[in-house]
Amino acid sequence: MSPELPALKGRPSPSAPRNPFFLPPLYPILVPSRIGSGGLAEICGFARELVAGGTTLIQLGEKQASAKEILRLARELRRVLPAEIKLIVNDRADLAVAVQADGVHVGEDDIPPEAARQIVGPNRILGVSTHNPEQTEKASQSFVDYVAIGPVFNTTSKNNLDPVIGLEGVRRARARTQRPLVAIGGITLQNCQSVIRSGADSVAVISELLGDPRKTTADFLLKMR
Repeated sequence: MSPELPALKGRPSPSAPRNPFFLPPLYPILVPSRIGSGGLAEICGFARELVAGGTTLIQLGEKQASAKEILRLARELRRVLPAEIKLIVNDRADLAVAVQADGVHVGEDDIPPEAARQIVGPNRILGVSTHNPEQTEKASQSFVDYVAIGPVFNTTSKNNLDPVIGLEGVRRARARTQRPLVAIGGITLQNCQSVIRSGADSVAVISELLGDPRKTTADFLLKMR
């Protein structure tokens, strides 16, 4: 019999309700390599513009940087962002703890949610990526606070894409989980309302925010009221 995870001791089951996590309707993913020259001041300025537009959560989603660089970026973002802004680190649970981030997001090729929970402890936010309703249901049975589903539409933000699931895929994923659901992949101001109407609680956005992060953030939030 495998040992019980220390951080999870006392919980009746992975699928038991956790403390309520408020998932904001807009989930901006900040990819430093896509922001101007990628300089630290530029990246922090971009993050401040997202906050000025009304976001309450930012994911640091750089996959091309070294652990040392991600650590530097995350520490600086944590320093300059208001304390109430949730900072999520992509992939690296250990770095999320090191920079005192609010949470971590893991994909299917990263460590399992159970291992990530053991690293970050019971109080940090834990999200997981899924690419079909069956994966969504399975992820929901682990110790996660929210589940992401996608790609909903075609997107240029990622290589080696999984099949597009469309709005029907979002509806099917919604039927498989009671966790907060983030939809990702090709989401724009023009289609975000249809994604929310299909059952998503939040939309993750990368490319659409790059031009004018403050105004576009505000426009997204206005559309999804």
